[in-house]
Amino acid sequence: MIKTYVLDTNVLLHDPSAMFSFHEHAVVLPAVVLEEIDTKKKNMDELGRNARMVSRFLDQLRKKGTLHNGVALDTGGTLRIELNHRSVALVHEKFPEMTNDNRLLAVALNLKQENDQSVILVSKDALVRIKGDVLGLNVEDYMHDRVLPNEEMYKGYRVIYTDPAVIAQFYQTNKMPVETIEAAEIHPNEYVVCKDVQGSSASAVAVYDAVSRQFVPLRYQKDVLWGIRSRNVQQQMALDLLLDDKVKLVTIVGKAGTGKTLLSLAAGLSQVEDHGVFQKLFVARPMVPVGKDLGYLPGEKDDKLRPWMQPLYDNLEFLFNTNRPEELEQILSGMGSIQVEALTYMRGRSLPEQFIIIDEAQNLTRHEVKTILTRTGEKSKIILMGDPTQIDHPYLDERTNGLSFVVDVFKDEAISGHITLEKGERSELAQIAADLL
Repeated sequence: MIKTYVLDTNVLLHDPSAMFSFHEHAVVLPAVVLEEIDTKKKNMDELGRNARMVSRFLDQLRKKGTLHNGVALDTGGTLRIELNHRSVALVHEKFPEMTNDNRLLAVALNLKQENDQSVILVSKDALVRIKGDVLGLNVEDYMHDRVLPNEEMYKGYRVIYTDPAVIAQFYQTNKMPVETIEAAEIHPNEYVVCKDVQGSSASAVAVYDAVSRQFVPLRYQKDVLWGIRSRNVQQQMALDLLLDDKVKLVTIVGKAGTGKTLLSLAAGLSQVEDHGVFQKLFVARPMVPVGKDLGYLPGEKDDKLRPWMQPLYDNLEFLFNTNRPEELEQILSGMGSIQVEALTYMRGRSLPEQFIIIDEAQNLTRHEVKTILTRTGEKSKIILMGDPTQIDHPYLDERTNGLSFVVDVFKDEAISGHITLEKGERSELAQIAADLL
């Protein structure tokens, strides 16, 4: 049965190619959507870029025929611009105000009244979906780009219960064939915590080497790194990935206080300053505010960036054992190998031989993540980290953000590794707050 999908503006601003994602079904764009797209096209940000892409897609489709009569899509479906359903009489009774959202709802409702075929309103705005449901419409969120919508995100490690003889053999030979462990598909650089199936305290931690198809011991075994040490097994796994030269992309997911930023900075300083593996430590984060935006800030570029970058400076102050900002500035200026920057200035750059840390990556879109990863130069390593449950971007959620996307698509690549940090180490209060709130 052919269905009719009415798309909200936020769907196209989130994914400009969304109009091609409905296969053989009919896609309808109400006139109000074009008006809202038009207001965004001059923005010099991600929304503006997406609005311009939508405009270009529609302009190309216009060459196939008259858009308000409908044109065929390569996917087998059709797309049309709906101009004849501006009447809001059916909506006015329950939502009397003439808003763009209500105009969108009116189009969907009028189409449903006129046609026996199934009409579905697709919106990323929860309130639009709620209002549509009140009006008796079929409503859906845009799910096409979601990562594993019905499954848990890849954690980077698993707990295995096995015979104690297998654990003893592993300690003797420093290797364990993958066939020894009865588990589903194992990914490159995935960790396992082996526990005794009989209940004793015997255990072992190993990482999967996809080349030899063996589980091997963790490659990093030191206790202290720039004055800090791992406090749990997941942090130990994270340091193992961060210090492995063969792993060029590391993704770290964890709640607030699990040590993502501190571990990454310590590993970066060790690799740059102590061992000279990389020439520079490059640290950046997206400038997405929590709550109300600060607006324009006074001063030069570094002065403007300081409030956004302060969480990174807090961790650097801890690692350099100073609590005076001016002393940290002197240290960083003297070293010259540490650069703290905003992601706004990433486009067009090339970053060779650098240890790159991208904090708060859950606030990045797929396109922004692609832009960042393609900046990575020869002999560089990049770390993406964040908490997908704490997203401040208006069009992203736990399953559609750039960080979750990278975790999923790179899990089978030997050049990458992922770990999920679950235990908070900042304080008892921070851990309880992360769990309860």
